[in-house]
Amino acid sequence: MGPDRCGAMSFQTADETDGQELSELKRRLLTMASHAERAVNQAVHALVTRDHDLALQVKENDGILDRFEIEIDELAIKLLAKAPLPDDLRLVTAAMKISQNLERVGDEAAKIAKRTRDLCQETPVKVNVDLPRMARLALDMLKAALDAFGNRDPAAARTVIPGDLEVDALNKAISRELVRHMTAHTAAIPRCLHLITVSKCLERIADHATNVAEEVVYLCEAQDIRHTGKGQPAPASVA
Repeated sequence: MGPDRCGAMSFQTADETDGQELSELKRRLLTMASHAERAVNQAVHALVTRDHDLALQVKENDGILDRFEIEIDELAIKLLAKAPLPDDLRLVTAAMKISQNLERVGDEAAKIAKRTRDLCQETPVKVNVDLPRMARLALDMLKAALDAFGNRDPAAARTVIPGDLEVDALNKAISRELVRHMTAHTAAIPRCLHLITVSKCLERIADHATNVAEEVVYLCEAQDIRHTGKGQPAPASVA
């Protein structure tokens, strides 16, 4: 009797199964990342163009990122139960933290969309604040952090982190200008408050991009740089 060819073909090692599940975890996370980037892009585009329908769409699509976070957490917990090796363990824990940050990016996009929806019902505020520039900076940070994760590039991740200071400074400058405008034009207070909220949302998106970048450094170098001021590589010691 010949060999059980069907049985041989169906044979699969535990390592192969784990490898497939890790690949699936990365695939889902990168897909979630693309949805988060799109949500912010659409929310900002809706704000700039006063597109009420697009703002509603962004708000309605927020649940997509919520579902991705749940799926990634479930797969990550399944992998953690198998006591993975240190490198894989860091990947799983980093994926869970990154997905949490991406879900919160989606929440911020939904908030921007909600404020945009309300602003579309009013006449535009005539005030000189560069929210589109702030949005570009925050989105560039998010994209760069996610690219660093996809490429396993801790050096690229570290370059993201200093950008948070620029976004913070823009948020403060925009808020100051809007407060000045509200003082001089009290009728514009509700609309200016919406714009202050949008600015704060963009600042938080930059914070989440920074968090993702820090997780990439941890994943690649096994070094936790959160709250340490170590966004840049330390200088080489002299013998």
